[in-house]
Amino acid sequence: MLVAFSVAPSGGSNSTDSVHDAVAAAVTVVRESGLPNRTTSMFTEIEGPDWDTVMDVVKRATEAVAPFGSRVSLVLKADIRPGYSGELDAKLERLEKAIDEG
Repeated sequence: MLVAFSVAPSGGSNSTDSVHDAVAAAVTVVRESGLPNRTTSMFTEIEGPDWDTVMDVVKRATEAVAPFGSRVSLVLKADIRPGYSGELDAKLERLEKAIDEG
């Protein structure tokens, strides 16, 4: 199962502040989970064997952001494909191969 998510605080004392400290707290949770992951400028992707494992990490990452504001926004997209692993990189490899062959 692959999940791409973005989590950010809002409603803090200064809503114009950057959210990088809050995002860093969330990404730290993801990295400490031991699950394969990748963070880009917009989303963090994680791969795990099942809903419970992946959603536990997303929940803890969301909770890590909570102290940075009075609300938390979570955007999540999931690719649920039982029986597959290594797709965090394999999907990109297939894409690059298709581009090269195109």
